[in-house]
Amino acid sequence: MNLILLGPPGAGKGTQAKMMMEEFGIPQISTGDILRAETAAATELGMRAKSYMDAGDLVPDDLMVKMVKGRLSQDDCAGGFILDGFPRTIPQAEGLAGILEGIGRKLDAVLAIEVDDEELVRRLTARWICRTTGRIYNMITDPPLEEKIKSGEVYQRDDDKEITVRNRLEVYKQKTAPLNEYYQLKGLLLNIPGTGGAENVFSRLKNTFNDYDIQS
Repeated sequence: MNLILLGPPGAGKGTQAKMMMEEFGIPQISTGDILRAETAAATELGMRAKSYMDAGDLVPDDLMVKMVKGRLSQDDCAGGFILDGFPRTIPQAEGLAGILEGIGRKLDAVLAIEVDDEELVRRLTARWICRTTGRIYNMITDPPLEEKIKSGEVYQRDDDKEITVRNRLEVYKQKTAPLNEYYQLKGLLLNIPGTGGAENVFSRLKNTFNDYDIQS
């Protein structure tokens, strides 16, 4: 299977991708992993990407497309792949279409994990950190003692604060959410409710495969 996982920050894409990788025996391909591998190997593409990241800029679409093309050419992708975090924009999606056409392959499905904004904010703002030990707490599943919060012993990083989280979600809506319509028009989009535990979401995902006769 050749698959894309879409969904906003906090939707659980990474967790579902890992579960799919174990279930179906195809690799999860994340842009973060590709960037780390290319920069660690000091490839030409990796060094170009690093120059943008060091300057605090986004890696240009054409450069990301070239790195993804190289990753899809590796042997472990011969039986399929799960793209997690790519494409992020319409130009990247168009670049991916060109890659797949060039190697004689096609997408089987684009899985969009759906979670409403308030639940995403609740999930993404749940992380708090102990100042002395560095321990990470989750306000939903593993909260710290109330006195630790009141005393300031635990704190929230700026990235995890509500205003930052809402800004991230707004950027996603502007840049990446249009991919849903792009793939829907191609008849590839399958919507998966992302509420509940990871196992529940994965069960829905597999049921969707069965409903649409996507072969593993």
